[in-house]
Amino acid sequence: MVVRILLMTALLAALVGMILVGPAMAQTDVVVDASATAHGSVSIKYFDFFVVKGGYIAFGLIALSIVTIALAIDYGVSIRRATIVSPDSAQETKKLIDQHKYVDAVRYTSEDPSMMGCVLNAALLESRNGFSAMERAMEESLDDRSARLFRKIEYVSIIGNVSPMIGLLGTVMGMILLFAEIHAADAFPGARIVADRISIALITTFWGLAVAIPALSIYAIFRNRIDVLTAECALAAEQIIGVFKPSETLDVPVPATAGQPTTTS
Repeated sequence: MVVRILLMTALLAALVGMILVGPAMAQTDVVVDASATAHGSVSIKYFDFFVVKGGYIAFGLIALSIVTIALAIDYGVSIRRATIVSPDSAQETKKLIDQHKYVDAVRYTSEDPSMMGCVLNAALLESRNGFSAMERAMEESLDDRSARLFRKIEYVSIIGNVSPMIGLLGTVMGMILLFAEIHAADAFPGARIVADRISIALITTFWGLAVAIPALSIYAIFRNRIDVLTAECALAAEQIIGVFKPSETLDVPVPATAGQPTTTS
């Protein structure tokens, strides 16, 4: 999985680089101050304004955004109904159990990588210890596999929570640099210097929020998907192993017959 994520990250980095560098290579400019037209237009490239001005903090946040996209693609491939609540696995296991081919069912589920296969395999391995042991093994397997999935998506949650803090770090640095310029000059610096320092603060904040909002949204979407699919897997597995549940016989007292004589001492 790590190799797949690295490859997707490299491809996405190349794509984002083409998107960001393209406008810069095309010399796309904007007028930043109308008063500057008296001395000629002062222009700034979009790439310089939104990326270069932010410094290494902006580049770091852009790298985190690329990692977030790569993780989202990997989650979309691995966290889906076919890999968790596999219909083929459920149908094949049920068919083998109905045919009383329990050894084949255990062998089949042990080779099935889906959550359904893992849960059913854990339950079938405890069949000799009774139905309650099968239920307990099934619940433990469900908890373990769902915990793994939740830990897997924690990466985008970390990125979503850390990115605004990194952007805030750039904001503080920009303000510190501005006040350092004021202190060094012992006077309020020119508009260009003020704009440069404040742009660092605003641009890093922008990139921090631009990374955090999608990352937290992706985390919420896949967290809910894991909850739903895990519940479906538990219900389907319980129905399959329900055939092992012993039938309950109730001892009901038989009432006396209406015409039966009663004996008295």
